[in-house]
Amino acid sequence: MKYISTFLICFCSQYLLAQDYTFSQFYEQPVLRNPALAGIFKGDIRVSAIYRNQWASVTVPYKTSALSLEYKTPISNQNDFLTIGFQGILDAAGDLNLKRTEVLPFLNFHKSLNGDKDEYLSLAVMGGYISSQFDPSKIRGEEQYINGVYNPNNPVIQKFDRVGYNYWDLSTGISYSNSFGNESRYYVGAAMFHVNKQTKSFFNKSNFDYFKSKLVLNAGVTANLTDYTRVTGFIDYYIQGQYRQLFLGGLYHYDVDDYEDSEKCSLGLGLFYRVNDAIVPVVKLDYKQLTLGISYDVNISALKSASMYRGGLELTMNYKTYFHIPNSTLDKMRCVRF
Repeated sequence: MKYISTFLICFCSQYLLAQDYTFSQFYEQPVLRNPALAGIFKGDIRVSAIYRNQWASVTVPYKTSALSLEYKTPISNQNDFLTIGFQGILDAAGDLNLKRTEVLPFLNFHKSLNGDKDEYLSLAVMGGYISSQFDPSKIRGEEQYINGVYNPNNPVIQKFDRVGYNYWDLSTGISYSNSFGNESRYYVGAAMFHVNKQTKSFFNKSNFDYFKSKLVLNAGVTANLTDYTRVTGFIDYYIQGQYRQLFLGGLYHYDVDDYEDSEKCSLGLGLFYRVNDAIVPVVKLDYKQLTLGISYDVNISALKSASMYRGGLELTMNYKTYFHIPNSTLDKMRCVRF
């Protein structure tokens, strides 16, 4: 097929990069859901990492990794505080090694709305540098095939004006969080990603408008059932261009010891549903301040005939801690474990 390489990279750019990637354990990377969800955890510092390997049964695996750091600090005597940090992402897709690298600092201001240290309105901004490129040496074009036989010595005709581009990105969000009942908590929020939408392309002239602005609506709840059990639930709804996505589910947690909250060891079992795309079973282990998670996408989309119901393996890790000093945010707010 003539210009097959050009078609493939254009197709990948339009349909893979027009939408942002989605993690199955999306609650473990809250800033990618909404910058205003940064800092909604018990502790002063949280480091979170995630790795996803997807579509290995269909094509060259798509690999996505992310790392985030959140640091909370009080800023007044009114129980207000700030969360500052950064979100880093590395995404690699397909046999052309189409990559996207993001470094995104963020700032989230939490305004206390009562004297009980449990009701907050948060407003956040996140912005940074994004780079995208592919490996032109891996292009296979019509010129390299003679009578159906591949000849790597024949050069590929250059069909691209560039093999990479860089740009700045800006996102913002708002969230409201509060407590109810027996040490239970919930939040709701909304975020707008890619506020400064731009046209990005590997060509000087292109009708493709990548990374359209994305609206995300979020909610989360954690509720204690007994002294040793609790449930957590999450839901996100994404609107980006003509695309819509609803992702929801929850986990049941059982504490396997009776130590104080900061030393608890608990096992969580959960199930999530990405509507019309995948069913995702999840196992989560909390050991003191360390959390480990594993999930696997059972693909149920139209691609299931090729994927054989196999989607993506995902691994997560996060570590939370706090300072044993008077200005710890533990003295400024109440926040049960999410």
